[in-house]
Amino acid sequence: MASDHYFTGVPGTELKLRTVTVHLAGAERELTTANGIFSPGRIDQGTQVLLSETPRPPATGNILDLGCGWGPIAFTIAFASPDATVWAVDVNERSLELVRVNAAKLGLTNVRAVLPDQVPADLTFDSIWSNPPIRIGKQALHEMLQQWLPRLAPGSDAWLVVQKNLGADSLHRWLQEQLADDFDVTREAISKGYRVLRAARHDD
Repeated sequence: MASDHYFTGVPGTELKLRTVTVHLAGAERELTTANGIFSPGRIDQGTQVLLSETPRPPATGNILDLGCGWGPIAFTIAFASPDATVWAVDVNERSLELVRVNAAKLGLTNVRAVLPDQVPADLTFDSIWSNPPIRIGKQALHEMLQQWLPRLAPGSDAWLVVQKNLGADSLHRWLQEQLADDFDVTREAISKGYRVLRAARHDD
């Protein structure tokens, strides 16, 4: 089905697996990807910027990779924080299956690849990392962030990477307006046409 997007729940295209070699968590690693998902051939530049500009994740607790794709952010966090539980969340079931396959290949037992409604409703997060799916449209993107950012624990933060020409600065302003009572939203880095935004939740 030519209309498939990486944010399609169940891609209609025939599954075609492929092997890619990527530099991940300090080493070259051979992983499995497929068609019908986001950036199947490599770690996309936005994700690379996020991973290079974000401080080490919390050592323990629950950490969310929102819009995980085939998993490079989730795996990086899982290697850095083996005692944390990493929730790799996506609407694309093909992506989630690849996260499970690759986590097993990498020996990462602390990654949970789930659909959004499979995350326990009472769970809060000690950090959120995301290369959010900008192309789902502004309204859907805003609804997604309004759903997940309030689930950050007090004193914790979210890290988002957004391409400047896809609306990073307007998203920054919107986040500042929407989250003003509970968060400080700052631009932490500029690299290769991307902005890294931090939404830090106030301590209660």
